[in-house]
Amino acid sequence: MRTKIFFVLLIALGTSSVWAADKIMPNIKTGLWEITETHTMTGMPAMPSIPPEALAHMTPEQRAQIEAHMKDSRGGGSKPTTRQYCVTKEKLEKDTLFADKRSECTHTVLTSTTVMTEVKIHCQEKDMTSDGTFKFEALTPENVKGTVRMTTTGKGQTMNMGFDFTSKYLGPACGDVK
Repeated sequence: MRTKIFFVLLIALGTSSVWAADKIMPNIKTGLWEITETHTMTGMPAMPSIPPEALAHMTPEQRAQIEAHMKDSRGGGSKPTTRQYCVTKEKLEKDTLFADKRSECTHTVLTSTTVMTEVKIHCQEKDMTSDGTFKFEALTPENVKGTVRMTTTGKGQTMNMGFDFTSKYLGPACGDVK
């Protein structure tokens, strides 16, 4: 179930370009962007612990790193991550949040303007249902922010996922960044 949840979240997030053909393209500049994102998850099922024999072969630094990763993956942390993304005219025209056309998911555009897109997401798989919203705001042509809020239920559990991001324009040249 945990893998499915991350998959749903990834589908929901895609990249910072979230407009489909029936949506109005946002008023943002093309070029290199820096995206800072945080995520939170609550209700994650417990992860199995690492066997003591495996821990015995790790350095203290390795153990600390694995413990921190496990804590973060269970929603115990919300450390921001930063990455760069190249926005091109072609990506704006072709990239969509829903490019995979998954039959188990529906998307309803609630708002679509040059400064804001808001979409309702519903995914129904065999034993799991996910509902949420995605909101993208172009504050200026050089600054955007967005959120994803999803609730996933299945196998007697409910998990809540939150994803927030801010992006700033760095310049017209992307260099090696794709």
